[in-house]
Amino acid sequence: MQSHLSCKTWCGYCKSVKKLFFELNVSYKVIKLDEESDGGEIQSALKGWTDQSIVPNVFIGGKHIGASDSKFHRAGKMVPLLTEAGVIANAFAQL
Repeated sequence: MQSHLSCKTWCGYCKSVKKLFFELNVSYKVIKLDEESDGGEIQSALKGWTDQSIVPNVFIGGKHIGASDSKFHRAGKMVPLLTEAGVIANAFAQL
């Protein structure tokens, strides 16, 4: 799996990323930090790797794209990156 989303179940921004990934038919793995017994340690490790302490924390094709999925998508960068990573079913998705 080339796409990962670290999130918390109550986070509205996380829900937005999941909604966008659903609409684009993206194959991805979700790590719900607030439901994992070691979620705090995972979030601390993510901060060390990405310098980002907030969720969502999105990785596509091994690249950290951060938390701002909508800006990334509106800039036309999301679909090409998902396609390159091989995690999007429809390479012509234009949502």
